Amino acid sequence: MKFLNLFSDKASLSLIHRLWREHIKPYRWYVCGGLLCMAIAAMTTATLAKMLQPLFDDVFVARNEAMLIEVALVVFVIFVLKGLSSFGEAVSLIYVGQKIIGDMQRRLFDHFIQADLAYFHARSSGELVSRVTNDVNLMRNAVTTALMGIGKDTLSLIFLIGLMFYQDWLLASLAFFVFPIAFLPIVKIGQKMRKVSLNTQEEMGAFTILLHQVFQGMRVVKSYAMESYEKKRAHRLIDNLSRLNIKGGRVRSASHPIMETLGGIAIVVVILYGGSQVIAGNRTTGTFISFITALLLAYEPMKRLANLNANLQEGLAAAWRIFTAIDQKPTIMDAPKALVLNVKKGQIDLNTVCFSYPNGKKALKTISLNIPAGKRIALVGPSGSGKSTLLNLIPRFYDVTSGTIMIDDIDIRKVTLSSLRSQIALVSQEVILFDDTVKANIAYGRGVASEIEIIQAAKAAAAHDFITQLPQGYDTVVGEQGIRLSGGQRQRLSIARAMLKNAPILLLDEATSSLDTESERQVQAALDRLMEGRTTIVVAHRLSTVVDADMIYVIEEGEATEKGTHQELLENNKTYARLVELQFSTDTMQMAS
Repeated sequence: MKFLNLFSDKASLSLIHRLWREHIKPYRWYVCGGLLCMAIAAMTTATLAKMLQPLFDDVFVARNEAMLIEVALVVFVIFVLKGLSSFGEAVSLIYVGQKIIGDMQRRLFDHFIQADLAYFHARSSGELVSRVTNDVNLMRNAVTTALMGIGKDTLSLIFLIGLMFYQDWLLASLAFFVFPIAFLPIVKIGQKMRKVSLNTQEEMGAFTILLHQVFQGMRVVKSYAMESYEKKRAHRLIDNLSRLNIKGGRVRSASHPIMETLGGIAIVVVILYGGSQVIAGNRTTGTFISFITALLLAYEPMKRLANLNANLQEGLAAAWRIFTAIDQKPTIMDAPKALVLNVKKGQIDLNTVCFSYPNGKKALKTISLNIPAGKRIALVGPSGSGKSTLLNLIPRFYDVTSGTIMIDDIDIRKVTLSSLRSQIALVSQEVILFDDTVKANIAYGRGVASEIEIIQAAKAAAAHDFITQLPQGYDTVVGEQGIRLSGGQRQRLSIARAMLKNAPILLLDEATSSLDTESERQVQAALDRLMEGRTTIVVAHRLSTVVDADMIYVIEEGEATEKGTHQELLENNKTYARLVELQFSTDTMQMAS
């Protein structure tokens, strides 16, 4: 009945069909092998119940000692066969379950890695981690539960109920008449379980987010003495998770009193009616005991099937969340028959470019820039004016709302993303290093690089000296986000990475803004070497770093309001001149203090 209710739910049926089609079907032969083993195990269970009839009637009642040995040998063979088939069933289920979880995690990771940058800006890393770990595990459990329920338990019931109807159809009918009564409450239990499971998974995602944020920001937590605050946040989420898990366990267990009560009624009816038939001599003791045994053996798989829908709803809620994530396709993709970009010169042109974020906020308003090949162009202006947004449009982290961006007179939307981004190196204020060796972090994005090339890039980035002083030199693991290095060291590694990539177009986004004076001097010298011969766009707040630019654009409220060299803009005495004067006076005050 529970099984039938599961497949009467169109949403559940759709999810199960998709799971079968996309993730279970490739392993259908292992599933069939497992089902065959389940069928053999179920058949042996029914056979054991059937063997009680000759054991009592032909051995005990008839006192046939010769047949006792024969029956004992048959029972032994049945148990051996049951053990082997149970082993085959378990191995098949483990294999299918692990393959499904691996395939789903690979699929999710591949999907996330291809998603738009905006997708990650709209979601926390903890939420995505929760999808790949918690949700996939719940889905795997649902699949295993379904295979077990649909396979072993259903087959066991078929064989046992078949045996009972074969022995006495009237008694079997009396035993099972009460179970249709359980249909409605079991439907309600399944519906509640889906809702509780969705809420639980949402809370688990929030808890994962909190853990990521706190552990990564532990320095800030401790510096502001916010341990108590973070404890309260964590405790609140843990309490919510405990409450939801308790509620889920209560809902899941609600079928137990229903099935126990109905089972008790069925067994009482069988004892009263069947016992009276034995006493009256209308059937043998062996037949009755065999029937009772079959009924009791059928009781456990019947209870598991009663819980099947509740367990499946938990996994299907996870599957729904996973497929919802997978179905959200990226908007920034290769155009049909996209070209492979091979930069010959490196000239960049922005023609009447406008850009608005998905929330409708307008960041750039009809902006046009000409960036000659091999020249150094600087973008300056107040915070939030659109400088970094403009930079993000060139490698197509976002697509323009209108207008075009051309590289060597080719619209970047007409070339492949991989070829476009292979021609661009990015160095930003936010340095991303992976929990790997110094060598691997420098070579990241290059694919294959020799040790000599890595060392040359490090030397050009003024990083070689400090690297050789690390405990394992180039084989030193830098820790998560490069936590074992200083800010200046991390920045020089990112410059070495860009050096090794050797791309013709270079984007620098506030590359020195968070460094102290000495680190900035070292990093700026490395950047000067990196910019040689490359088309470079620099976004900077420290105007001292852009005075040598070939052209400076002042960006205000998404528009280019000024254009010229450092000296020309000073002579114009407009926004740029005011920014220089303000920054100069601020720097002078800081030096004096």
